[in-house]
Amino acid sequence: MTTTHDSHAYPPPPGNPPGNAPGNAPGNALGDPPGNASGPDGLVAGPAQGGPGRGGPPGGGPRGGHAAGGRGAGTAARLWRGRAGDAPWVRPAFLGLLLVTAVLYSYDLTASGYANSFYSAAVQAGSESWKAFFFGSSDAANSITVDKPPAALWPMALSVRLFGLGSWQILLPEVLMGVGTVAVVYAAVRRRFTPAAGLIAGAVLAVTPVAALMFRFNNPDALLALLMTVAVYCVLRALEGARTAWLVWAGVAIGFAFLTKTLQAFLILPPLALVYAVCAPTALRRRLGQLALGGLAIVGAGGWWVAIVELWPASSRPYIGGSQNNSFLELTFGYNGLGRINGDEVGSVGGGGGGGGGRWGSSGIGRMFDASIGGQISWLLPAALLLLVAGLVVTWRAGRTDTARSAFLVWGGSLLMTAAVFSFMAGIFHEYYTVALAPSIAALVGMGVTVLWEERHAFAASAALIVTVAVTAVWSFTLLGRTPDYLPWLRWAVLIGGLAAAAGLLLAGRAGRRGPRLSLGAAALALVAALAGPVAYSLTTVNEGHAGSIVTAGPAAARGGGGMRAGGPGGDGGRVPPGQQGQGQQGQGPGQGQQGQGQQGGPGGGAAQPPNGLPGQGGPAQRQGMGPGGAGGGAREGGGGGGMGGLLNGATVSSEAEATLRQNAGDYTWVAAAIGSQNAAGYQLATGEPVMAIGGFNGSDPSPTLAQFKEYVAEGKIHYFVAGGQGGQGGGQGGGPGGNSSSAITSWIESTFTEVTVGGTTLYDLTAEK
Repeated sequence: MTTTHDSHAYPPPPGNPPGNAPGNAPGNALGDPPGNASGPDGLVAGPAQGGPGRGGPPGGGPRGGHAAGGRGAGTAARLWRGRAGDAPWVRPAFLGLLLVTAVLYSYDLTASGYANSFYSAAVQAGSESWKAFFFGSSDAANSITVDKPPAALWPMALSVRLFGLGSWQILLPEVLMGVGTVAVVYAAVRRRFTPAAGLIAGAVLAVTPVAALMFRFNNPDALLALLMTVAVYCVLRALEGARTAWLVWAGVAIGFAFLTKTLQAFLILPPLALVYAVCAPTALRRRLGQLALGGLAIVGAGGWWVAIVELWPASSRPYIGGSQNNSFLELTFGYNGLGRINGDEVGSVGGGGGGGGGRWGSSGIGRMFDASIGGQISWLLPAALLLLVAGLVVTWRAGRTDTARSAFLVWGGSLLMTAAVFSFMAGIFHEYYTVALAPSIAALVGMGVTVLWEERHAFAASAALIVTVAVTAVWSFTLLGRTPDYLPWLRWAVLIGGLAAAAGLLLAGRAGRRGPRLSLGAAALALVAALAGPVAYSLTTVNEGHAGSIVTAGPAAARGGGGMRAGGPGGDGGRVPPGQQGQGQQGQGPGQGQQGQGQQGGPGGGAAQPPNGLPGQGGPAQRQGMGPGGAGGGAREGGGGGGMGGLLNGATVSSEAEATLRQNAGDYTWVAAAIGSQNAAGYQLATGEPVMAIGGFNGSDPSPTLAQFKEYVAEGKIHYFVAGGQGGQGGGQGGGPGGNSSSAITSWIESTFTEVTVGGTTLYDLTAEK
């Protein structure tokens, strides 16, 4: 795509020396002569005084100017006015974007109750014990950790320490992470391109359905997305002038991202390192040295915690959940590492099946667009890919160090690398993982749209913009068509509006004096049509409660397999794990009469009463399929958790069972023990007291062994055993050694102690033998 439009200009980043990055001739990224930074019709920004490539700040205006109000303006005025030289609307628009994002993500936040009880229990534990806080323990008595490093738990645990245990206290930090991610994407895009590009990118991210889900949910993915976005921002800053400090900060962000979700944080490393090695404006030897320093920063930021855990005597720390040998390194490279790629996850509920499909859905090049995942993330994915190509073509004549092209390479490389791994991994994969793609998609859309807009007087750029608008409309029409009963008028409005916008852009060049107005009108219509689908899905998402380990955005009928393919464990039509029964109606959203009912394995599940007054019957818990019998009901996610009992959601607890467990709680290290972390989490959150999760998340970790458990009982450390849970009969889900341990413990308890039913829950008093 060769362009000839000379008025196009990418404002250079603030602080750059006059001219382009070292090695480039003065002028814009295309090598065109200085022109108006606003582009035609002033869509993007005001004119850059002194012309592009001469040191002016993005959006124009002379350096050294001051915000409205002069040198004596107060902090509030400067905050509102923004950068010197910005158009008056820029900063208010940015603050408005953040406000709308905060309102969207925090709306009815407590509807999700404890959300994922697995992590909420660990947050509760961390708020009670600093040792549990450090290790990420599932309980304050530190029997076992969650199956991730603890960084994502720390902000939530601190919030609970400050404000007490509750739904909003746990989820508010996630909302703030979402607002922060939108702000960082805006800053990264706006810095090298234009305010309009940054605003479009921020808006696209904010209304991506999976982002609207995960930035109000307590899984680690919210913090991971924020830290990976910060890492990209820091690399882009480093590329402006070969700044070592920014590259080191990028390493710090990735290191803490590793402490959030282990190896997933490293997916963006290859494109970031490669782009810097090739494009940074300094000698090759110095580039390589800087990358080495960035690598050391990663090791330092992520390795300090790993070193402490590995060196800490195993006898005085909690067992590392998700591992079979009590090793965090094993967890990192096994269950959470290569196991996710090849599906060989010891102790897991099972992997995928390659292109033919498996328990986690079909893998392959089309995975990001399929029925399960498409509505979560792919609304603007085709547009992002088209705009990535267009952006690279537009900037192909720029010098090696051009930062506009580097931005396309960094964001595009991060998107392609992460999407490729997600598409072909055979192990555990959930739809909500795709929130990691959202910042890259948003940035590419913001950058690409504004670049093509400024170049639209060239035929190739105009054609690319028109094709992008049309393809986006058709794909949105297709996605909405997968849920024909969901706002049936919307799909036609999106299609007609998008195609009309594309036609308007096509005709604008022939409209004479009316061309500029027609162009702006068509651009506005295209933006509305492109965002209408994801906005609708996001509004539906925030208007519902979400609970359990597998959650998805949008209307229920669009959720496909809910993360686990129908026919797999607990899926609709699949085999229910030993000792459990459950069923859930699929394809009905909240408030549409969906019901779920289940019975945890063993003689009694928890009665369906909400813990600590959080939503239960008639509220989000019931909508999630947590009907009578506890968490064993069919998950609202449409087959993702039906019948999975305590594996995918925490049990609800009757007031009678809660009162019984609370009796003399101070006399015991653990008021109870239960098979599986989710099962134990419900009782822990209800009582506020430590509950031992036997076997970890899947009930398949060898913690504790039968001998260890007998010793705890002999020492009077555990009061009750809660019957049921996924490992209660037949072992744990994954067939690991812990499954045998869980089964052996259950059998020993049943033969040694007397059972009693309290409020529908079967308990064994471990202080009274038969």
